[in-house]
Amino acid sequence: MAVSIIVLLSFFPYVYEINELNTCMTVARNGALEGALMDSFAVYPEDKYEFYMKEHPRLKSGTKIVIVKIDYKKQGFDTKYKRNKIKINVYASAPSLRNPGDRDCAGDRINYYVRKDICEAFKTENLTNLYYNPAFSDKYFITTAEVNWV
Repeated sequence: MAVSIIVLLSFFPYVYEINELNTCMTVARNGALEGALMDSFAVYPEDKYEFYMKEHPRLKSGTKIVIVKIDYKKQGFDTKYKRNKIKINVYASAPSLRNPGDRDCAGDRINYYVRKDICEAFKTENLTNLYYNPAFSDKYFITTAEVNWV
């Protein structure tokens, strides 16, 4: 019985790390879907709406964005943040968005919601900036790569 407890306790940190990473990715998927939905409905903050009205008028009339896939890459321990770094990659499709500038703006909104939702899930909003960049969990600091349009 004692050996079983010792073995179980030795696996706890590993299981906790896997659980935290799974939580990060689940929340990231929800954030990506939320960002894509906001882009699809053309719902933007007032300052962004004015910018899009002038620079990216295509974005003010919603478009269908589909999140194809989300993955991550571990990038080792970062001494500045004293956490392991993870970079999240979102793959999306929006055939009606042909302009690279429009895609960049839509991708920025998707990534914003990915990072925002992670910070909110782990209650780490106080550790980051206005754009939630980088996002933090208990053991990780998370950045996002530019959205890959497929």
